[in-house]
Amino acid sequence: MRFRWLNGLRDLAGEQWRQLRELQWRELDIKEAGTWPVGLQVMIALALLLVSLWGAQWLLASSPREMHQRLMVREQQALQRFETLSYQAVNLPAMERQMSELQTRMQRVLEMLPSDAEVPALLDAISDAAREQQLDIDSIKLRPAVEKAFYIEQPFDIQVRGDFHQIASFLARVAAMPRIVTLHDFTLTPMGDRLRLSMLAKTYRYREDADPSIDSKKERGKP
Repeated sequence: MRFRWLNGLRDLAGEQWRQLRELQWRELDIKEAGTWPVGLQVMIALALLLVSLWGAQWLLASSPREMHQRLMVREQQALQRFETLSYQAVNLPAMERQMSELQTRMQRVLEMLPSDAEVPALLDAISDAAREQQLDIDSIKLRPAVEKAFYIEQPFDIQVRGDFHQIASFLARVAAMPRIVTLHDFTLTPMGDRLRLSMLAKTYRYREDADPSIDSKKERGKP
């Protein structure tokens, strides 16, 4: 009985396979799908079932997948922030010492910059340096100040006459002044047995409005 049932099933499968091989695929009409061979209908049903299962799985898994990716990005950002904070915490004493040193150096540099009231005294000091080197002063005059982001640039023109050694000593004196003075655009013009020096010099003033804490530091430093 069992063998008879198995033989019948095998014959049915063989018949369906034969129909599929002999089927004229180009002549199939979707409107007549009900008359298609049972084997073809089963194959199409299985294919639709697999596609539906795959689509459902993709839709159900897409949201958790996107959440997983966002969590991974947040984890990486948290790890990077943790590493940065850990490094800063370990190196905090050294960073504080460096900051203190930088502030001390900054204060020294600020002390080398003339204030607005000290600029005329600086010009007088440059004039005195020229006279000490026995130079003839043609002119020492200010140009308009130029405001930068953190400081004010104060240029001025210098024209003096003398021999080479006198001019070289004068330039050395100006460069060694306690206030910062930079020298630019040198021009030496022969005038008989002497030389005429024309140059642009610049000094700088700190813009206290760029850092309001400078005023408070100066007030605390006053006796």
